[in-house]
Amino acid sequence: MLDKKLLLGKNVADSITKDVVKDVEDLKSKGINPTIAMLKVGNREEDAAYQRAASNRCSKCGIDVRIIELDENCSEEEYIKALNSLNTDESIHGILCFRPLAKQIREEIVADTINPVKDIDCFSPINMAKLMSNDNTGYAPCTAKAVIEILDFYDINIKSENISVLGRSLVVGKPLALLLMNRDATVRVCHSKTKDIEKIASDSDILISCMGRAKMLDSRFVKEDAVLIDVGINFDEEGNMCGDVDFDSVIDKVGKITPVPRGVGSVTTSVLVKHLVKACKSLNNL
Repeated sequence: MLDKKLLLGKNVADSITKDVVKDVEDLKSKGINPTIAMLKVGNREEDAAYQRAASNRCSKCGIDVRIIELDENCSEEEYIKALNSLNTDESIHGILCFRPLAKQIREEIVADTINPVKDIDCFSPINMAKLMSNDNTGYAPCTAKAVIEILDFYDINIKSENISVLGRSLVVGKPLALLLMNRDATVRVCHSKTKDIEKIASDSDILISCMGRAKMLDSRFVKEDAVLIDVGINFDEEGNMCGDVDFDSVIDKVGKITPVPRGVGSVTTSVLVKHLVKACKSLNNL
């Protein structure tokens, strides 16, 4: 019974990866070697963990990885110089800037500097504008797009459904709401200042949480047989990874649910490589 409720990320990631491998083989047969650059400041543990996961996914797909690690005290000028070097390097097809940025580096400067065609995780305002206008030549943030990939893979209807997104960050909440509206969903975006958030959530056919608050959502927030997508990555008092959802509290009530771990996170890196291939094709006029 439990297995039928779980929306496992691995199945989705493996399906995307299979298609990416074919694309990479085709590009290499044309003499093109898809390559991603990861630009980071210092070596924070959360950055290192994502770097490992993304590098492993790239390795499975035959994609080359170049890591540029700047000193944690580097200046904004040094960071922009490194970014511009990647912008103009024809051997680099996609750039991933690790966020949040170091405090001495202004996000708006980086967003305006990164080459939009190589911006495979939607840092540039140009890609955000394309997302707003439903222009598929751009790139949505990988985590937000991973949620859509999961819903599509498991044939969960989006059109006309009442969907609540809990969280309004530029990395997940806001772009995810746009992606859903572009697919004709009726979307409500909730946040820490939303009144009656429990009532709104419990009236949703699909509930997506990206608030980053460990086990905040219990059965009171969930409609009977609703689909629950948990984007949160948190750690409980014992140091165990958990989502925004109190899994044990909701599992008997939900229709479908993504676990944490083994849910959205594993799909994010597969979306990253999918975007890298798209950028590579675009840069080579394919």
